[in-house]
Amino acid sequence: MIATPGDYAWFSYERFPELAEAYCFTYLRGLAPEQLVLRLGGRPEDFTPMTLEELIETRHRNSYDTAFLGATTIGDWVFIVEPNGGLGIDEEIIASLSAGTRLVSHFRDVEGVEYCYWSEDGEIRFCFIADEGYSEEVPDEVVKTMQRIDADYRHLYPSDGPAFLLAEHLTGITLTPELLEGSTYLCGVILEPR
Repeated sequence: MIATPGDYAWFSYERFPELAEAYCFTYLRGLAPEQLVLRLGGRPEDFTPMTLEELIETRHRNSYDTAFLGATTIGDWVFIVEPNGGLGIDEEIIASLSAGTRLVSHFRDVEGVEYCYWSEDGEIRFCFIADEGYSEEVPDEVVKTMQRIDADYRHLYPSDGPAFLLAEHLTGITLTPELLEGSTYLCGVILEPR
């Protein structure tokens, strides 16, 4: 079955008011959450297991000047949730994290700015910015997906479905509300991301 943006209508302000407005979801292949924390310069022993609700509440209860994130394992991937965060769109961090692997991320801020990134082994392969288009030529691996998004869903913001479709195509992960809400996340602060 081919997914459509409607399949991701569950990710809404009504269901996730403290997350859908400003978030960054990042997928990184081949790492465990603890390895991710180490790559970012953190200490896994300083991180705490939390539910999605606890992760969101903790982020919004505290005023972090640094990155607060939660990471969980989905198959061969580590999935990172950042309420009101943006590690997954910092090009320097993306290059570092994707060394030797694949990274896919999508982001929305409170101003409605949206980005989607795909990086492979330290090189950004593709960047899609809402209302601005593509930063690079579209790689062959995503041409059909982007043509479909352009033809059928151009009127939608990436967070209304297209970003999820692109991430699903590149990771093989269909994000569901049950997966998002039912996972346990290793959560903590990254003081000085590398």
